[in-house]
Amino acid sequence: MGSHAHPTAMVDWSTLSDAEIMLRVSAGEDAGFTYLLEKYRRPIVSFMFRMVRNQAVAEELAQEVFLRVYRSRESYRAEAKFTTWLYRIATNLGVNYARDTRYERAAQNIYLDQPDPETGTTPDVADSRPTIELEMVKDERMNAIRQHVLALPERQRAAVLMHKYQGMDYKQIGEVLKLSESATKSLLFRAYQTLRERLKDFVAKDESDK
Repeated sequence: MGSHAHPTAMVDWSTLSDAEIMLRVSAGEDAGFTYLLEKYRRPIVSFMFRMVRNQAVAEELAQEVFLRVYRSRESYRAEAKFTTWLYRIATNLGVNYARDTRYERAAQNIYLDQPDPETGTTPDVADSRPTIELEMVKDERMNAIRQHVLALPERQRAAVLMHKYQGMDYKQIGEVLKLSESATKSLLFRAYQTLRERLKDFVAKDESDK
């Protein structure tokens, strides 16, 4: 019976690297795409949510990211890590969306880890510490940090999110943003400097309120 099975059914995708899987997707093996989608959907939704602070939009943008991955499957080259390629697509979409809607939501003040209305949980399920994350959401200082991250210029924001939450190093963030490693370091340095400056006032205010 097994001899008639389609060879794709026999593939254990978890034994292959993302790049190997993507090359097989390029060659027409859609099951590999399904595997990558399931593996990266949550981290990408989480990343998008932090970029745009709207759960429905984050889900839509994540769908668009994977649609673009699938559409571009034949042009994929294994020189770059799959995640670099994936986050480059995600960052471009997130940055463009954030820029396009910057003025519309200037008056809004929504917390970055606002619970998902459907499940009541924060969308950061990709994080291995969801309970700690939930505790942190209740902390006013964390909300202040999130607000200030949102106020950063879009590319700085994307770099901070990749660095802090997606665990990427300077080199990979640089590859995503098409910057040298030193340019990435200075971009992140500026972003963290801005956050420190803004949070200094918040911390001072916080102390004087006591």
